[in-house]
Amino acid sequence: MPIGLFLTRTARGVSRAFEAALAGVGGSLATWLVLASLKGGLHRSQRELARDIGVEGPTLTHHLNRMEAAGLVRRARNPANRRVHDVELTPAGEALFLTMVSVVQEFDRRLREGLGERELATLRALLQRLGDNAASATSQEGAHA
Repeated sequence: MPIGLFLTRTARGVSRAFEAALAGVGGSLATWLVLASLKGGLHRSQRELARDIGVEGPTLTHHLNRMEAAGLVRRARNPANRRVHDVELTPAGEALFLTMVSVVQEFDRRLREGLGERELATLRALLQRLGDNAASATSQEGAHA
């Protein structure tokens, strides 16, 4: 099996398992990414948040609408620039974040089971190299188009 296909299948399986673990506490990957990004800084704009988590603005707006309706985040126009919306965690968002941190840590522990620190370092280095190779191949394909 080509390594790219093997990696893709493995990544999808890990992603599905991670989503299921987060869903078990009422979360999702999108919710986790937003909450974790907001927890890392104060009063972030939607544009910065979209860039940080790697989604397009309309996709983030969809997630924020859902999260705001659930009471997890609050949005407000930035007083210095009325075109910018700032996003912040609510107390309910903080509570869900703390619950999700435990789930994320437990999932990571299970994922690492049976792997030593040296193996993990090797895995990281190999995955980095595969990512770099993929990026290089993509940029070379773009140059030939």
